[in-house]
Amino acid sequence: MSLLNQLFNRGIFGAKCKTSLNLAIARMKLLQNKRDMQLKHMKKEIAHFLQAGQEPIARIRVEHVIREMNLWAAYEILELFCEFILARVPILESEKECPRELREAIASIIFAAPRCSEVPDLLQIKNLFGTKYGKEFIMVASELRPDSGVNRTIIEKLSPTSPSGAARLKMLKEIAQEYSLNWDSSATEAEFMKSHEDLLGGAKQIHRQDGISESRPSQQGYGQSSVSREVESLPAEATQRFQKLQAQNPVSKSMPSSKLTSASQAPPDTRRNQTDVMEIARAALASADRATAAARAAAQLVNVSYGATTPTVAAEGKPLNLM
Repeated sequence: MSLLNQLFNRGIFGAKCKTSLNLAIARMKLLQNKRDMQLKHMKKEIAHFLQAGQEPIARIRVEHVIREMNLWAAYEILELFCEFILARVPILESEKECPRELREAIASIIFAAPRCSEVPDLLQIKNLFGTKYGKEFIMVASELRPDSGVNRTIIEKLSPTSPSGAARLKMLKEIAQEYSLNWDSSATEAEFMKSHEDLLGGAKQIHRQDGISESRPSQQGYGQSSVSREVESLPAEATQRFQKLQAQNPVSKSMPSSKLTSASQAPPDTRRNQTDVMEIARAALASADRATAAARAAAQLVNVSYGATTPTVAAEGKPLNLM
């Protein structure tokens, strides 16, 4: 019974495979003829757009022309593969494994079947090969795994990526030459070669950085002027400490208050050094303020304790003469 089943199944596979291959070949020939008419009409429209000076519309339409031409070329290759397999169906029936000379043709049809929705017969051929060789064989070709054997041209023609600018420009020049148009392609070449920046937050970030760079010199000038005012209001001890700090740091010493406007126009390294000096100066001012507050508190405590045991101090700062 097993031998009869094998012979019966072999006959069914051969008959179904031949029928599906013949239908796929006939359907792809019809689609190629239909696309020939469509491509001529689309090229004629693009020529009218170029002649009328509507180049932006022509740049968009030419992408569709390139995709249709790629699909037409893929159908032509698949048609040859189907004819090649059709002539060798008896070999497929007699062997359990896929023959090496037929692997590229079978793998290319399996890869192209879900991507060519206009030819449903390719899906039937794919299912027949999946039944005969197993699901793993189908997965290797569908996912383009290593040693899948899929034709490279089929992969490129059925790729969903958009055509490059050079390919679109070449097609526009061919259309202009075909319809004898005196078309100046300089504007289109500049548009295709232009690198379009990503505007998803890019422009806002650039303007934000410009605003920061413009406001940074004014902030530095304001900070330096405020430091100079704070230095003038400090006591003598804090002023001496700040002068010593300036003597230790040559950058701050060479930055008098009269040159604050020119400091805002300094290079980035100098601005960074000025920022560091400002931070050091602010830290010194803060420590001086804390020291002054501590000294005042100590002086008040001393005055309170001294006033309890000794005579009071006169308003002019001289002790009273009680004798």
